[in-house]
Amino acid sequence: MTSVALGPRYREEALRALAGAEFDVLVIGGGIVGAGAALDAISRGLSVALVEARDWAAGTSSRSSKLIHGGLRYLEQRDFGLVREALRERGLLLNTLAPHLVRPVRFLYPLRNRGWERAYVGAGVALYDTMGGSHALPRHRQLTRRGALREAPALRRDALVGAIQYYDAQVDDARYTMMVARTAAQYGAEAVTRAEVTGFLREGERVTGARVLDLEGGREIAVRARRVVCATGVWTDVAQAMTGSRGAFGVRASKGVHLVVRRDRIPMDTGLITRTEKSVLFVIPWGRHWLIGTTDTPHEAGPDPAAAAAGHTDVKYLLDQVNAVLRTPLTHDDVEGVYAGLRPLLSAEVDDTARLSREHAVAEPVPGMVVVTGGKFTTYRVMARDAVDLVAEGLDDAVPASATGRLPILGAVGFEVLWNERRRMAARSGLHVARVEHLLRRYGSCAREVLRLIADDPALGAPVPGADDYLCAEAVYAVTHEGALHLEDVLARRLRVSIEERDGGTAAAPRVAELVAPHLGWGREEIADEVKRYVQYVRAERRGGPGVPDAPAAAVGAG
Repeated sequence: MTSVALGPRYREEALRALAGAEFDVLVIGGGIVGAGAALDAISRGLSVALVEARDWAAGTSSRSSKLIHGGLRYLEQRDFGLVREALRERGLLLNTLAPHLVRPVRFLYPLRNRGWERAYVGAGVALYDTMGGSHALPRHRQLTRRGALREAPALRRDALVGAIQYYDAQVDDARYTMMVARTAAQYGAEAVTRAEVTGFLREGERVTGARVLDLEGGREIAVRARRVVCATGVWTDVAQAMTGSRGAFGVRASKGVHLVVRRDRIPMDTGLITRTEKSVLFVIPWGRHWLIGTTDTPHEAGPDPAAAAAGHTDVKYLLDQVNAVLRTPLTHDDVEGVYAGLRPLLSAEVDDTARLSREHAVAEPVPGMVVVTGGKFTTYRVMARDAVDLVAEGLDDAVPASATGRLPILGAVGFEVLWNERRRMAARSGLHVARVEHLLRRYGSCAREVLRLIADDPALGAPVPGADDYLCAEAVYAVTHEGALHLEDVLARRLRVSIEERDGGTAAAPRVAELVAPHLGWGREEIADEVKRYVQYVRAERRGGPGVPDAPAAAVGAG
């Protein structure tokens, strides 16, 4: 099946479609929950429009810990239902929905006390292994201190008396979100980025659509819909206020900061999870790097991700925590990248009709508008299903049950076959097999489309200067097929260069801008402007990084 190409032509046609019809469902928000809701609704036979003010996953959904997991800490809180639900979703993602994008990752849990702790933690991890249905991952194993240090020689000998090793899963959160949105578009949803909702259409007290401003062209479109789904995360309070009615629930933001460190700075063959005084600390493998996180602090500076810069206190806290167990401590100079995200947390329940669980809530605060918020990346599909279930209750038609538990994400079908023949693909394309494996893990069966670009223009098979983990063809594909409209979209969320390169990808920016310019209609002036804006973006993202006090970072965000 040829995938839908979310290029500039698609966007123009989708904008015309938004203005020309009444949809069954208009979904506002292009994070993982909004994209998931659009896919859930379109797969039930409903007509769907999906609009996002910035880019797919521009907020929380590109700034997570990039884990698909059940949450071991919830077992200790005896929230078995939540863990079971998350582990069931983890199994679906690994085995059925996205085997090309979600993959296993090992973690080591150091034990600090002899006897009781091994029995206590071991019982919890054994339960973790068996909850959620079929075994998607290998079972845990017990390790002596010597065995643990073989797996993780970076650890101090006095930091553990033994360990337990278990498995969870990992995903590129931004890519996954974009692929869910593309899958919705594949089945007929009209999916548009840089389309900001400025107000709601009303008939009496009922919401009947939204006014949408095309931020690229400057035109405003009235998008009519029988139901509106608001999946705006930390922007939920802002969206609810636009209706002029009391919100169903309040949302507060929690800031989570992650550090990016070169893989060779922490010699280990496994990820790490360890307790801290406040929560837990993860050290997560990420290609040639480690992700170290996360913080969990209240955030009052507004929902814009630009206001969530990491401060010196955040960086120091994470370094202190990880250095408590490392043989060779990390310094600020070891931090190659830093990113911060805002997680939406339910702050109050003020409506008896709200359908609340511990992790997410769905409600209809005003007739015609369903709001969904809270939750975690792993259970996005459940949140989306619950939101569309509530939409379906208000429609006159009989709406089928959710089908997304059986619906593979774009690129999943045929992935296993292509993976098995990756060496022949490498021989045909002239690329090293490692490059083909890289493409298959990022695009699945859509990797053939990237290889087709290289076949048509062999120069695109070269690495991106300044970001040589990626090929030039991937930058072009980000624009022609994946909906990227600006340099930031390409380097920050399609290629992840902004967090993986010490310079944030600024050295790669000029060449990438030249590569995508013909496809976006940029001249020399637009290229220079895009590079300038991207450099400013990187500086803003990193202004609160190592060595910079907290107050200036907050001021930048507020501005």
